[in-house]
Amino acid sequence: MKVILISMPDVAPILIHEAAVHLPNHGIASVGGNIDAEHEVWLIDLVRKRRSIKKYLTKVIRKLQPDLVGLSAMAWQYDTCIRIARLLKSLQPEVKVVIGGYHATLMHEEIALSPEAQWLDFMIRGEGEEACRRLVNALAGQDELSAIPSLSYKKDGHFVHNPRGDNLDLSTLKLPIRDKRRLTWGYHLVHSKIEVIETSRGCTRSCNFCSMKHMYGRSFRTFPIERVLQDIDAIYFQKKTRCIFITDDNIVLDQARLMELCDAIIAKGYKGLKLFVQADCISIAKNEAMVAKMATAGFASIFLGIENVSRQNLSTACKGDIIAPAKKAVENCHKYGIMVIGGLIFGFPGDTEISIKENYEFFKNLQCDAAYCQILTPYPKTGMREHLLEQGLVTNPTDYKKYNGLWANVRTKYLDSAQLHYQFWYQRQVVLGWWNPSSQTGKQGRLWIFIWRFLFKPFLKLRYALHFKKDDWPARYQQEIDRLNKMNRFTDLEEFGE
Repeated sequence: MKVILISMPDVAPILIHEAAVHLPNHGIASVGGNIDAEHEVWLIDLVRKRRSIKKYLTKVIRKLQPDLVGLSAMAWQYDTCIRIARLLKSLQPEVKVVIGGYHATLMHEEIALSPEAQWLDFMIRGEGEEACRRLVNALAGQDELSAIPSLSYKKDGHFVHNPRGDNLDLSTLKLPIRDKRRLTWGYHLVHSKIEVIETSRGCTRSCNFCSMKHMYGRSFRTFPIERVLQDIDAIYFQKKTRCIFITDDNIVLDQARLMELCDAIIAKGYKGLKLFVQADCISIAKNEAMVAKMATAGFASIFLGIENVSRQNLSTACKGDIIAPAKKAVENCHKYGIMVIGGLIFGFPGDTEISIKENYEFFKNLQCDAAYCQILTPYPKTGMREHLLEQGLVTNPTDYKKYNGLWANVRTKYLDSAQLHYQFWYQRQVVLGWWNPSSQTGKQGRLWIFIWRFLFKPFLKLRYALHFKKDDWPARYQQEIDRLNKMNRFTDLEEFGE
């Protein structure tokens, strides 16, 4: 069997410009790496082909003539996913199309009854490695569709949903694909090459704005440390890459295991290794020894989910008071030279213009190195969505293209969606202002920090100064809205829309 696995081109540049960071999709790499060896498998990350999707896919499909194409998509990428499915069917009508990822997992019943179901042949819910492996074998006549857990397939023109399978034993999974079967290349963090690994799956926290529990339940599983080291070795020695993003949902849930992993990485003696990860504030605040060990192992940057400093808003999100832990967590990271990216969420029911400003002011005083700010998004099947729907605060319940954290799909009790979106943008400009890299940030990339300080920043400040002679804040905001509207619009796929 010939199989192509494709990730979507849509991006959500909440931290820096969309061209500055292109990561390989770890999901399709892992699924592809676990398909049995007798089949041919290729990977395509369309984030590297954003300007010529139709042309590129037409060339590849006609050359390889795949039997099965897998598409992975989040909710906000689903519209593009369906357009690509239609393109595939127009190029090769007999090709089978399977979709997977968060949206297919959470919305498989709705998708099965929708008009776009005509372009799909299969859906995989939850973890995809075993279900996709068995699906490929079934299409080759070596398995039965009805016997594959977590698979949805068509029977007499209608989808049948097999029962969900158990969570996988991570020790049985093979390494992801990173060789020439990956047809796209050039993954980068600014000017540095970057790859992605996974050391654990799941989270046991109760945040009700997160859809993770629908993928794995409230569970936490880890890959064997020996397997993680094999993965790092493949990246470090074979790909000659020193920057690695760890995609774990919350790597610090098992702190003893993380310390053991750090010791193992330190013992390997990788020179120049830089690891980027996300974690919760409380764990980082309470375990300074762990933070010190992480720094020694090469952890260069940690994303901390601060979310919001309003006790009422945190209660709505099923999170505890984060103010003191956030301060201590940032202090611990900076003490050992780790860069901190702080995450804020705006748009809770009680948010006002004043509270949005106060959150930015708190963040500025916290002295994080960079801000990852989003607007509260009512993701499908989350507790937060149900809570907001009950209060009549969801203003966009169906246009998932805007469910990427950049758009206001909700209102608050005091701000409508347009006002919320404007204050989210405006207060960031006036409170946080121009980015001033800290000493920790400078250690992570002296060249691009130099370029920012002495080239890009002066140029942009001059440009905006000239704009302000003829434009006010609302006019600048409208320019930003226009940019966001164009960001994930792929003109060569428009003919495959509604």
